[in-house]
Amino acid sequence: MNIDTKILQTVSTMPQSLKLELLHYAKYLMDNHAQESLSKLEEQPVKKRRSGILKGTFVLPLPDDFDEPIEDFKEYME
Repeated sequence: MNIDTKILQTVSTMPQSLKLELLHYAKYLMDNHAQESLSKLEEQPVKKRRSGILKGTFVLPLPDDFDEPIEDFKEYME
């Protein structure tokens, strides 16, 4: 059984008030989907990342006390 058939069977068992509510929600979903599609088309193309942009930012070798606990966290570590 496909999704269309399941939807029709479910809707046919609903009371009229729920059918009306379902109709409003379906229209809302369709409008929202259309707006999302338009906004995706209007987006600017993503700039490509450049390799090596952070070259020289990190200094190696690391200091000897790199793995030592930080003074600010002494209370937490106790």
